[in-house]
Amino acid sequence: MKVAIVVFDGAQALDVAGPLDVFAEANTFLPEHQRYEVSLLGRKAGNVSCSNGMQLAVSFGFADRDIQWDLLLVAGGPQLPDSEPCDEFLTWLQSQARGASRFGSVCNGAFVLARAGLLDGKEVTTHWSDAGRLSNEFPHANVQPDRIFVRDGKLFTSAGVTAGIDLCLALVAEDWGHELAVRVAKRLVVYIQREGGQSQYSPYIGAGKDEDPILSKVYQYVSEHLTDTLSVEELANAASVSRRTLSRVFAKHAKVTPSVFVEQVRVDTARKLLEDSDAPLKTVAYKCGFHSATHMRTTFSRRLNVTPQQYRQRFRGDAAASQGPLGAAGERIGPMSLQAAG
Repeated sequence: MKVAIVVFDGAQALDVAGPLDVFAEANTFLPEHQRYEVSLLGRKAGNVSCSNGMQLAVSFGFADRDIQWDLLLVAGGPQLPDSEPCDEFLTWLQSQARGASRFGSVCNGAFVLARAGLLDGKEVTTHWSDAGRLSNEFPHANVQPDRIFVRDGKLFTSAGVTAGIDLCLALVAEDWGHELAVRVAKRLVVYIQREGGQSQYSPYIGAGKDEDPILSKVYQYVSEHLTDTLSVEELANAASVSRRTLSRVFAKHAKVTPSVFVEQVRVDTARKLLEDSDAPLKTVAYKCGFHSATHMRTTFSRRLNVTPQQYRQRFRGDAAASQGPLGAAGERIGPMSLQAAG
């Protein structure tokens, strides 16, 4: 299978290295005539500088060879959302996407696909920090900001940086089965499918709170009254505006309703307490305005796709948390054990 990874100057090194290593490890389990043939493409042949300073040797430019790639992936990079690929490249990309069995992007490489019109009417994802911009600039794309990767037909898009590994493991599983993909994941010491979505990695709330003084007032009030019921009327009074004005401001800047905003603040306050304290889950739930530990668990599962306990084990900085959950016999279960169990 002929695979091309498109890279530009300033590419995120892991956007490229992650997929490369997945396919390289998969090749160690495959007969020679069935292996992935992976090439790096750029605007032209030569070296490309990654955002971390690493140099990549690009085999040839996109227009140098007349090849129809079976799989085409566009790697992202910190400056890529601001770049404007030339018309010649976008035309080539459109042609390749039509003929490829599968095509897609890693991280914010999705912006390149979007500029070629390849995301219109499609469900897609990108790095959590770029999801809002992608949605605003390309409203015909259905951006799913919390997904690790998304498939829509033959289009595959992934979240940021290391999510390219998740994406390519899924491609390997599709090509050669789940068992081989698990073997590759074990070699790379990663989960075959990580728990939760991107929200668990994003910074603490703030959706829009610094963009409008009304939102800033509401955020401060909510933070100081987490254990209260907090109706929309109460929030409007706290900001000295009408309910209608409050709803309009939230729709414009926060992109969520006031009630959803309150829930976000509660979840993010709980996240911080789970990371920084040993407080029992019931205590965390009470301090953050949840009805009970069960209510907090349900909300975490819905918003982050992980439970509060899983979140604490994943993001606590102490050694005990980093060792993983306890098994039935009291031993720690590490990533490899979880992979085998799955």
